[in-house]
Amino acid sequence: MIYQGKALTVALLDQGIAELRFDLQGDSVNKFNQLTLRELAAATAAIAADKAVRGVLVTSGKDVFIVGADITEFSDMFRRSDDELQAVLHDAQQVFNAVEDLPVPTVVAINGVALGGGFEMCLACDYRVLAEGVGVGLPEVKLGINPGFGGTVRLPRLIGSDNAAEWIATGEERRGEKALSQGAVDAVVPGEALRDSALQLLTDCIAGQFDWRARRVEKQSGVQLNDMERLMAFTTAKALVAAQAGPHMPAPVTAVKSMEKSAHLTRDEALEIEAKHFVKLARTPQAAALIGMFLNDQNLSKRNRQYVKNAADISAAGVLGAGIMGGGIAYQAALKGTPVLMKDIAEEGLALGMSEANKQVSRRVERGRMSAQAAGEVLTRIRPTLGYDGFDKLDVVVEAVVENPKVKHAVLAECEKAMSAEAVLASNTSTISIDFLAKVLQRPENFCGMHFFNPVHRMPLVEVIRGSKSSDRTIATVVAFARAMGKTPIVVNDCPGFYVNRVLFPYFAGFNLLVRDGADFHQVDKVMERFGWPMGPAYLLDVVGLDTAAHAAEVMAEGFPDRMRHADKGASQLMYEAGRYGQKNNKGFYRYETDRKGRPAKLPCEEGDAIAAKSRKGPVRTFAEDDIVARMMVPMCIEVVRCLDENIVSCAADADLGLAMGIGFPVFRGGALRYIDSMGAAAFCEMADRYAALGKLYEPTASLRAMAAAGDTFYG
Repeated sequence: MIYQGKALTVALLDQGIAELRFDLQGDSVNKFNQLTLRELAAATAAIAADKAVRGVLVTSGKDVFIVGADITEFSDMFRRSDDELQAVLHDAQQVFNAVEDLPVPTVVAINGVALGGGFEMCLACDYRVLAEGVGVGLPEVKLGINPGFGGTVRLPRLIGSDNAAEWIATGEERRGEKALSQGAVDAVVPGEALRDSALQLLTDCIAGQFDWRARRVEKQSGVQLNDMERLMAFTTAKALVAAQAGPHMPAPVTAVKSMEKSAHLTRDEALEIEAKHFVKLARTPQAAALIGMFLNDQNLSKRNRQYVKNAADISAAGVLGAGIMGGGIAYQAALKGTPVLMKDIAEEGLALGMSEANKQVSRRVERGRMSAQAAGEVLTRIRPTLGYDGFDKLDVVVEAVVENPKVKHAVLAECEKAMSAEAVLASNTSTISIDFLAKVLQRPENFCGMHFFNPVHRMPLVEVIRGSKSSDRTIATVVAFARAMGKTPIVVNDCPGFYVNRVLFPYFAGFNLLVRDGADFHQVDKVMERFGWPMGPAYLLDVVGLDTAAHAAEVMAEGFPDRMRHADKGASQLMYEAGRYGQKNNKGFYRYETDRKGRPAKLPCEEGDAIAAKSRKGPVRTFAEDDIVARMMVPMCIEVVRCLDENIVSCAADADLGLAMGIGFPVFRGGALRYIDSMGAAAFCEMADRYAALGKLYEPTASLRAMAAAGDTFYG
């Protein structure tokens, strides 16, 4: 054994080949924490000093190769001064340089995902052999930073500046032939042949059949472009990246600028540029928010894994109601391998549900993400039925019928009788109290909410709603089912609207009040989209459905009359009463026509403008952008604080993650509570108090005022 550590080992194999094996003790994945970096430096020095070593094979003892840097260490690291942070990066870069500068050839066998620092380790090696189906990439921009271990330096020299700009600025993984065709890897082989293939390549390098030294010269020299070529390549890249990233995400453009500035430099000079840009981005609020969101997700995943330990086994599931939502739920479960019984009361409903499932698999086939055979297998896992035969064999059933309490009561009570005593029943209600729905059930302990967001195949969040009688086993089983479907479940407690819809409707109320006071909804939409929302509130109401919104608003008004019952009819209510339901009937605030891709295209609509105008109490006037943002965001943020105070949602991390995943809250702002933190609770309360005349929706909670007085934050 040449080196033995807690994160990696180096053993001498036959023919002078040393195997450097990453296998971090006590963790399910390999990652570059400070321990791993220190040990890699020591192991590399040991290899360089051992004259018996003629080549190095780099492998992983985990199912993945290396997932990247340990993000949990970023908070402490980012608190250091610029010079200190730059020094930390310099030291880490020297570790990778030492790997690249070993006096013998190096080949890495990439058996599983290699991202961020994990892929930068691969780039430091001379040759890369990739297992089929495995993804590699540099996703750092998704955390608001650029690669810091040499990614912006080595990748352009391997695959060209234009390709590297696309890889790094998008942060997307590349697999198989895509990575091979661009030169990021040197071979793609079946997983079972990976080790032997990498060993053979290394043996050929040792025998002199491949010029591995020339490879290093290529990586350590400047990009092979003259001044004009470099100017054209990076000018085009920056323009494209800026257009795609938008004004709120500086990391993609900064990463391209880093590559541009260092393109003609040697490796070591270029690495200094990379580190300087990393430090610059690390100081941005976007990096703080995005890294915080990532850590929130990690924290939630850890807690969800604890739930799953207590879940019942799920071998088959059922869906009640085969409309678009029911069909979407059935499709998602079947896609991930769970057989589904999909029940409806009419053949037309079953046809609609199967049509939705077929539409989704067809799209996957068209995009090359699924073979026709695999698509057929997904569809055969869904069995449509008009009766309850077979429901006694199901482990979990999701009710997804119309959002009507009487209908749901009848369907839930009927279904429970057909199910086994141990099976779990869940309702996909978006607003109706779980305790109210449970009143008709004989086994309320086996019942909870499972709220999907539309469209099911695209939206990652599932709210798992705990009723007062829901058992721990029931909650655990539904969490496990959501995870098995590829979703991110957040457990919340029962209340009108649960969590996401409860905090969304104060936002909509703020919008209706703005229009009442003379705002043009077109301006409001544009301002909130510039703020970072994927769509403005009027457009979002059209997508949600103005009929759905009207029903949910009434539920909210009954549940929270002090702040969610309004004397005047808002613009959204008037749209609903005029029979304008949004995208579902192609008319709402806007009108919709199907474009060439079969998607609803948003268009101006004079009738929508006229109906919105009926809700105004005065003439149209232009509002300052800051005024619009404050009037929209304050009610939502205060309601999020209320939900945290009332334990509807368990922690700030879940609250913010739920908003990002459920309704598209701008991720670069980190969620409502981090948004408050970013300005300070005192400043937020001052902002809210400016709108006190608008009512209780704009009144900060006592807990928020206490935080403001103490200078506290939600995230510490």
